[in-house]
Amino acid sequence: MTIEVGTKAPDFELKDNHGRTVKLSDFRGEKNVVLLFYPFAFTGVCTGELCELRDNLPKFVNDDTQLLAVSNDSIHTLRVFAEQEGLEYPLLSDFWKHGDASRAYGVFDEDKGCAVRGTFIIDKEGVVRWSVVNALPDARDLNDYVKALDTLG
Repeated sequence: MTIEVGTKAPDFELKDNHGRTVKLSDFRGEKNVVLLFYPFAFTGVCTGELCELRDNLPKFVNDDTQLLAVSNDSIHTLRVFAEQEGLEYPLLSDFWKHGDASRAYGVFDEDKGCAVRGTFIIDKEGVVRWSVVNALPDARDLNDYVKALDTLG
């Protein structure tokens, strides 16, 4: 069951593509968070979505907002993927324990062993204010994220 808008976002602690520990709660009181779950690095739709975010990065990484992209790939895979695609925002590994953060948000596909396309806008107080969850083959619309962030002010 996907986490509902208006509820407190589950905290997590994951390693990024450089091996640094990132905790969602570290942004509380400081920044809104765009938390984006995606199935796998190096796949067509995922690469397209993440590169579109890269190309519009100032909207998602600034004084008020932090983008965090999460997949079930290892940190080593994510490091190579980020380097190859020029991704300069944190790619977080929900690899071990496999899918714990994805499960907490209700976006882990047990049959496929990966996250589906779930995006959550979390305000500075740690509350989920907007979300969208798409099936594996269905890309999300980046403009929806921008509109949702604009409502947070």
